[in-house]
Amino acid sequence: MTGVTAEDSQQSDLAARLSAIDERIADAARRADRDPAEITRIVVTKFHPASLVTDLQALGVREVGENRQQELSAKQAELSALDVRWHFIGQGQTNKAAAIRRSADVVHSVDRGRLADALHRAAEDDDVLDVLVQVNLTDDAGRGGVAPAEARALAEHVLTLPSLRLRGVMAVAPLDEEPASAFARLRGIADAIREVEPSATWISAGMTGDFVEAIDAGATHLRIGSAITGPRPDRG
Repeated sequence: MTGVTAEDSQQSDLAARLSAIDERIADAARRADRDPAEITRIVVTKFHPASLVTDLQALGVREVGENRQQELSAKQAELSALDVRWHFIGQGQTNKAAAIRRSADVVHSVDRGRLADALHRAAEDDDVLDVLVQVNLTDDAGRGGVAPAEARALAEHVLTLPSLRLRGVMAVAPLDEEPASAFARLRGIADAIREVEPSATWISAGMTGDFVEAIDAGATHLRIGSAITGPRPDRG
């Protein structure tokens, strides 16, 4: 009788974590009187090797998120033949916009006009990039995201750039506020942006600790990391 290998055990554990999260997402959606099929689960693989993305894809994962441009670019290049959609969810720098655009299918973190312009200038041929306006729900101006009062104006600016397709909004809940109230504010901003672009229906909100509240507030895209992937590897 053949023994179970370490690789088999790791894949089994990964499958179990993925299934458990998907069950929780489906339960939360039903409690909110929503169709679970409306919600996209993005697995964030920050600091994990590219091989984990291959393992996830074998389990049916098609949406993968990365926080850092260098890691996104390296994994996407190594796995270019893999059937996954790459989401860039970290803070973007204008001087790395071309590299981000080459590797990402979706950019969740457009938080200023200069970054939108840089992503637009990096377009090749008739390529169109899906983007979201990142909103800062905190009082700390140093955090990523545009101020809520300026979100609509940024969305209108994105709409002037033909190589960018505005999909909606993204935000991270503040640590010092109940997620439900923060995500309710985000929902209001999302509604305002849909007034200028009705097709911008995505709300990227919710991570492991607060995705239930995000679903209640209408989130369409959840960004789940270690609850699925397991602990991040020691980076030394």
